[in-house]
Amino acid sequence: MISFIGTYDCKADAKGRVMLPVALKNQMSPMLNNGFVLKRSVFQPCLELYPMAEWNLLMAKMNKKNRFKKKNNDFIRRFSAGVKVIEIDSTGRLLIPKNLISVAGIHKEVVLSSAINIVEIWDKDSYERVLDETAEDFASLAEEVMGDDGDELS
Repeated sequence: MISFIGTYDCKADAKGRVMLPVALKNQMSPMLNNGFVLKRSVFQPCLELYPMAEWNLLMAKMNKKNRFKKKNNDFIRRFSAGVKVIEIDSTGRLLIPKNLISVAGIHKEVVLSSAINIVEIWDKDSYERVLDETAEDFASLAEEVMGDDGDELS
């Protein structure tokens, strides 16, 4: 199971290239040959970078949905809108396509934030705003999501 660790401040150049921090590139090194999938987030104004193996697991799950149900078909279409297969080049740069840069409102300052098995890519101002907005409710959210519901952490 993949588990990325860390939050990194980076810069995007005029062409949308982001140099990956060495610590993150090292975590991704076993996956570099297989490529990645970049997509817009469902819930936040950011992008999500999936290692290909993780993307394939998600697609296997989505492929089980009945496409003859309109809501399933609509969801799949919206979920996959703008999805791009990307590679990290030999110098450790990630090229964010222009259409996805505008979707996430990315300017020059970028935050790469680990989210267990994916990496979120944020405009720095948006990332800090979302963290500030959710700070007050985080304790109750943590209790609700991770509180004792009969599952044991191992």
